[in-house]
Amino acid sequence: MGRPNPTQIGTLVWLSSELMFFGGLFAMLFTLRSMAPDTFADGQSNFTHGFALLNTSILVFSSVTCQIGVYLAEGRFPWGQPFAPRKRREGSIFNIAGWGMIEWYTLTFILGAVFVSGQAYEYTELVHHGVTMSATPFSSVFFLTTGFHGIHVIGGLIAFLMVLMRAYVAENFTTHEQVSAICISYYWHFVDVVWIVLFFIVYMLDPIMAAGDPNFPIQVDFNWRIF
Repeated sequence: MGRPNPTQIGTLVWLSSELMFFGGLFAMLFTLRSMAPDTFADGQSNFTHGFALLNTSILVFSSVTCQIGVYLAEGRFPWGQPFAPRKRREGSIFNIAGWGMIEWYTLTFILGAVFVSGQAYEYTELVHHGVTMSATPFSSVFFLTTGFHGIHVIGGLIAFLMVLMRAYVAENFTTHEQVSAICISYYWHFVDVVWIVLFFIVYMLDPIMAAGDPNFPIQVDFNWRIF
């Protein structure tokens, strides 16, 4: 049995520390939510849940495309027989079945960039409605939690560019390129999972609770409008 790769182990340990960081942000969110429920109801009334759900779906799908790229970098899918690692596409770019890691990671990068652009658009709309960083306890914790997550997504996009450039430059697709591709996938899946939890808590939890309890202190309805 081969020894675990130290780079992959180090990445997982680092992500564990990042998990504690986001845990602190979640604790701050729930604390302010219990202390100032009125500001949470007013702030969430400006959400367009349809747009947030669409943007979330884009990020979640990017995790799928990232994992396909990992399988191609490793030369194996969970099903079927192992094959030679595929760095670049075979045949036409329109032949998706022939894509390699580079094409799938490029698509992942594009989807991640679309997500960040969508988040920037949402920020602009909220500021237009008076939801600014210093306006209320809700707006402060909202911009802090989602903003720090956005910074992590941007960091992931930069890492994807580095992996892609390294793959383009390398003449042979060695273990070093494979490990780089795997480690960035760990990070990207982590960012996606954190956002799913954050999305549920920030956008979905209070409307769901309010729908089931008319006496719930944070009364807010879903707004499934996209734009």
